Amino acid sequence: MSIDKTELIAKIAQRVQKQPEAVEEILDATLVEIYESLKQGQSVSLKNFGTFYIRPEGETSVFKFNPSQRLRKLFGWASTYRGEL
Repeated sequence: MSIDKTELIAKIAQRVQKQPEAVEEILDATLVEIYESLKQGQSVSLKNFGTFYIRPEGETSVFKFNPSQRLRKLFGWASTYRGEL
């Protein structure tokens, strides 16, 4: 099961009590900034979610994601996270 962008925007809009159009604009801008950072070889860390990064492998690059300790704990993976889920 998965949710698409429209559903995600609706859920966020409801959670923060904002118009979906405003949430969509912020989400789109966030994604553009993540793309641009990765394109420039910078990693992107989102606290309590994880880190996205590109690792060069020979003549290509590999996209990687390192989940946060909180996300690891949520799925029962080895974690040092002690907070609430």
